[in-house]
Amino acid sequence: MPSPFQLLLDLFDEPKPVPPAAAPEPAPRPEDLVPVRGEPLDSVLTPQVFRHPDANRQALLGEVLVAYEFRRARRKNIGFSVGPEGLVVSAPRWVPLYEVEQAIRAKARWIVNKLEASRERQERLEAARIHWRDGAAFPYLGEQVFVVLDPRHDFRETGGVLHTDTGTLPGVARQTLHIGLPHTAQPAQIRDAVQAWLMRQARGLFVERLNHYAPRLDVQWRKLSLSSAGTLWGTAHADGSIRLNWRLVHFRLPVIDYVVAHELSHLRVMDHSPRFWETVKTVVPNYAELRGQLKEEPLPAW
Repeated sequence: MPSPFQLLLDLFDEPKPVPPAAAPEPAPRPEDLVPVRGEPLDSVLTPQVFRHPDANRQALLGEVLVAYEFRRARRKNIGFSVGPEGLVVSAPRWVPLYEVEQAIRAKARWIVNKLEASRERQERLEAARIHWRDGAAFPYLGEQVFVVLDPRHDFRETGGVLHTDTGTLPGVARQTLHIGLPHTAQPAQIRDAVQAWLMRQARGLFVERLNHYAPRLDVQWRKLSLSSAGTLWGTAHADGSIRLNWRLVHFRLPVIDYVVAHELSHLRVMDHSPRFWETVKTVVPNYAELRGQLKEEPLPAW
């Protein structure tokens, strides 16, 4: 009886181009497709489907259909990568396809778990997308802040004013950011105004936290600059220059402190050796937990 992990071969008409150095692999034939558990192929139901946009092969892992991108690469072993788009499998040119398929079967549970986690994360990111208008909500230091368009005031010096209202619900504080824009303001104007305010807050907060942790680590920082990198939260240079992503202000203060302590620790140990992590631990004992939060908590899509 065929295994539930029986692989379905490529359904596409033409194989992906292969570098001249490697012999091209024949395109799969319809008669090569193997039904699962002896059932006709058309009757196979797959509750979950994960399809990479550049998929050129697919596998049925249990009841999960995974259409993945297969690449030949100059590497020593078979590699698996799961990202927002799906699964990518890379293999050396000398590894036959049946060994690739065996490796996929062996990693089936890991592959499916990673794909499910990636899909859930993308759904959380989409749910957190900010729609820039009066009343839009965005996270600031781990709390929701609501945008209020307030054309009666000129906030050019501060960029905006943060208000905290404790009279809405018992024990619940509602925070609002008042910015001096008319109610006819375009989404891009509102977004830019909020970003300018957040960057102003970020710089002040980062300076405060750098000054807090530098003496504890016995280091001296000399220059702070803000970045807008996608997922790079900070960098440190031997000359004392620190670069921090302004979007860190979306997170709670302990998470920000971890990143600040991380970069300052690089002024003592310029690598990620055990000695480096021991240095971080001297000032942020629960750095591993905070590091996990930094990786898992989705940032709002702007």
